[in-house]
Amino acid sequence: MTYHLVGDSTVAACPAVERPMSGWGAHLAPFVGAPVDNRAVGGSTTEDCLREVWPGLLPEIAADDTVLIQFGHNDQKLPHLDARGGYAERLRTMVADVRDRGAAPVLCTSVERRWFEGDRVTPTHGDYPNAVRDLAHELDVPLIDLNAFTTWLYEDLGPEGSVALLCHFAPGEHPHWPDGLADDTHFHERGARRIAAFVARSLRAIERRDGDQPARGTQLVS
Repeated sequence: MTYHLVGDSTVAACPAVERPMSGWGAHLAPFVGAPVDNRAVGGSTTEDCLREVWPGLLPEIAADDTVLIQFGHNDQKLPHLDARGGYAERLRTMVADVRDRGAAPVLCTSVERRWFEGDRVTPTHGDYPNAVRDLAHELDVPLIDLNAFTTWLYEDLGPEGSVALLCHFAPGEHPHWPDGLADDTHFHERGARRIAAFVARSLRAIERRDGDQPARGTQLVS
């Protein structure tokens, strides 16, 4: 059994010149003890995935595989990929295609950006997380609510403690960013591992509920 991942830069493996920046998908394999095929691409939308990644991925999906799908960061920048329109329809296509292969789709809401107002995180994805939640319910697909989990995680650690999960470097601290970096979207490797561990726990819970196959309609938040 293989876990296939499609998504954006918050899931993708970053190139060496950007490390220790990393998406959570790059750290999933040690936590699940199974092969992970990470097809996530930085800057990708659902539309990009269906055009550029999907044709090569589908033939490689076997009947006992699981496909995790997380988009939204870049879809929300394009009007024709609105949450209840083009975005949801493309997610619906992916779910149908995975099921046609006899495999199990799992929908993930977008990880939240670390944008604080006081001690609370400001939501930045509008209706996109709710659109995924509603689609998972409508299609009876397992849901891993990474938007809710990361919001909770950042608030639990607080504005100062949560900085370590993301890519923040002072000028001269890291050779890849000599002028410094304050990125509240992309994870440091330690943050990516924290998210990957949660995804792995969520997958185990889903699989236990349905005899080693992802349970329909399961939603996991913490």
